[in-house]
Amino acid sequence: MKDTLTSYRPIALLALACSLIGALASAPLFAQSAPAAAPPPAQRARPAWPPAGPAPKNAEGKPDISGAWAPNAIRENVDMVGTGVQVPFQPWAEKAYHEHKDNISKDDPEALCLPPGVPRMSTTPYPFRIVQTPGLTLIVYEGGAHVWRQIFTDGRGHEKDANPSWLGDSIGHWEGDTFVVDTTDLNGKTWIDQSGLPTTDKLHVIEKFHRIDLGHMEIEHTVDDPGAYTKPWTFTTHPQMLRGELIEYICQENNRDVQHLVGK
Repeated sequence: MKDTLTSYRPIALLALACSLIGALASAPLFAQSAPAAAPPPAQRARPAWPPAGPAPKNAEGKPDISGAWAPNAIRENVDMVGTGVQVPFQPWAEKAYHEHKDNISKDDPEALCLPPGVPRMSTTPYPFRIVQTPGLTLIVYEGGAHVWRQIFTDGRGHEKDANPSWLGDSIGHWEGDTFVVDTTDLNGKTWIDQSGLPTTDKLHVIEKFHRIDLGHMEIEHTVDDPGAYTKPWTFTTHPQMLRGELIEYICQENNRDVQHLVGK
């Protein structure tokens, strides 16, 4: 009997193996199962940020643009032309622009801890806070030399014979639901982007702030600089409400890194 059982053991094991293989082949595989249907759009979770909701109103019934905002415009800050903006160069300005790019922007004023100026303050990768009062709107910038702007809304006009500066003389007013800022008396020492779009002391900038909803804003910038460009040109940024608060930022004037950007 022992010899008989021993002789049947390989046959029994082979039969068991064949039975298991058949069972596995007939069973549905997990990887082949149909994926779960996506929930309908109405049931999908809304992104946690930026927050949704209508734009708040100020005491005058206008959209309130106050608050901390993330510029959300790094591409415009680095390469305005690369984003598709058509820039109508004067010949000397186009030559200067290409020289700046060829030299890997080693002379960028912002890299030397100088203020980015207007309109570049809206595109630097640092948040800003807008504070509105009845006669004055303030914008405090975290980066770009940690500067601030005064935009007067008390009915005054531009100063006569104002001293040219990095941020210029800004006057604001409302056109419907859009806050319009007119800035003159800029010193022409800034670039409009890192790639090297130049400016002159003839620069005049108009910014149109429109709060789309609770978490989103749109700023249309018109650059009018007859010293560098043949006609005014425009670009638009789309800030989002900042998740958090502005923090302290220090630009070191003795930063040694720029000295290693030797260009060509």
